[in-house]
Amino acid sequence: MAFHLIRPPVGAAAGWRPARWLAGLALLGMGLVLTACGGGGGSSASSGSESLSAAAALGQKIFNDPSLSASGKMSCASCHDATLGHGSPFGNAVVSGGPALDQPGTRTPPALNYLRYNTAFFFASDGTPTGGFTWDGRASSLADQAVRPFLSANEMANSNAADVIAKLAKASYAAEFKAAFGQGIFDQPQAAFDRVTYALERYQREDPDFAPFSSKFDQFTAGSVALSDAELRGLAWFNRSDKGNCAACHPSTKPANAPGALFTDFTYDSLGVPRNTEIAANADPTFYDLGLCGPSRTDLNARTDLCGLFKVPSLRNVAQRKRFFHNGKFSSLEDVVRFYVQRDTNPEKWYPLDANGRAIKFNDLPPALRGNVNTAEVPYNRPLGGEPALNESEIQDLVAFLRTLTDGYKP
Repeated sequence: MAFHLIRPPVGAAAGWRPARWLAGLALLGMGLVLTACGGGGGSSASSGSESLSAAAALGQKIFNDPSLSASGKMSCASCHDATLGHGSPFGNAVVSGGPALDQPGTRTPPALNYLRYNTAFFFASDGTPTGGFTWDGRASSLADQAVRPFLSANEMANSNAADVIAKLAKASYAAEFKAAFGQGIFDQPQAAFDRVTYALERYQREDPDFAPFSSKFDQFTAGSVALSDAELRGLAWFNRSDKGNCAACHPSTKPANAPGALFTDFTYDSLGVPRNTEIAANADPTFYDLGLCGPSRTDLNARTDLCGLFKVPSLRNVAQRKRFFHNGKFSSLEDVVRFYVQRDTNPEKWYPLDANGRAIKFNDLPPALRGNVNTAEVPYNRPLGGEPALNESEIQDLVAFLRTLTDGYKP
C-alpha cells in the first residue's frame, strides 16, 4: 500500500494545506510530453521507429542531429541518452555548450522518460505549484520548452530560429522535412522552427522508449516476478509515512491514465540541497538558483515563498542517474537517501561549517529564504542529533528497491 500524505505549506508556518497528491492526480488526467535538448555528446536510439508517424520520425532525426547546434557537436540526445532513461550520460554536474563547448550550464540535464504524462504549469486549488516543464516549470507548452535549448548560449547556442532552420536545410533529411511540412517551409524560418518543436513532441509521444514501463517493479506488480526480501523491505520503507515517506511526492500507485506508477506527483519542493561548488556560476556568492522564483524563470519573481522550489522528478530509472538534484550535487544514490534522512539530524555531514563549527544548513539559498525549505515532513522533521528515520541497513534496502525501477529488466 502506498501512502499519499497531506502536505504542509512551504515553511510550514501557515498551517496545513490539502494533499499535494490530489493535485498530482488531477494533473495526471491531462497527459502531455516534455521535449528537450541539451549539451555534450551522446546517443539516442528507438526500438519502435518503424511505427512512428512522419512527423515523429523527423523528430527522431532532429533529436539526434548535432549539426543543428553552433558547435556542430551537440544534439538533444547528447544530454538525454536513451540507454539511461533519456537522462544525462555525463559524470559532471552540468554540461558546457556554446559554439566552442566552453559555456557551462547551471543545472543538471533532467531525464525525459515518462514526462508524456506531465502538463503545463498551474497552481492547484490549494495553491500547490504543479506541472510545467524543466526544473522550474517555466515552459508552459511543449513548443515553448523545446525552443530554449536550441537558442540557449550554454547549450546549442543558435542566434535565432532562422539560424536553426539554415542548418536544418542542409541536413540529410531536409527533403523529408519539406515533404512533411511543405516545399516552401524553409522560406518561413519561424514556421519551420515551430514544425521542429512539433516533430520533437511527436517523437517523444509516439516512441515507446520514452515510456516503456519495463522495470522489475512493473513485472512485480503484474505478478510475473518476485521482489527479493531486501527489495520488499525497501518498498515498505519507501511507502511508510514514518520511515522514508518517499511516496508522499513519488507515489508508487498507478494513476488512471498510465499503465504503471509514475513515481512523481509533478509538484515542487524545497529540499535544501547543499550548494554545488562545481557549478561555475556559484563562484559568485551573490548568485542563487532559486527555482520557481528565478533567475531563469521570471514570472514568479515576487513569490518569495516559492524560492528554492524545484520540480519533483520521476524516480523511474533513478539508479541510472550519474548526478542527482537540479544542481547535480550528489553522484551516489546511496548518498541521496542518506542526505534525505540525515539532513536535519546530522547536518555537519552535508553542509560547510561556520567559525563555531555549526553546519550552515540550506546554504544554496539566501539566509532570508531558508525558511522555505521543507522541514515539517518525515523524514526532515527529526531534531538535531536525533535518530534518522532510516538506519544504514534500511537505506540499503530502500536503494535496492529503487534499483527495481530501472527499465529493461530481464528475469
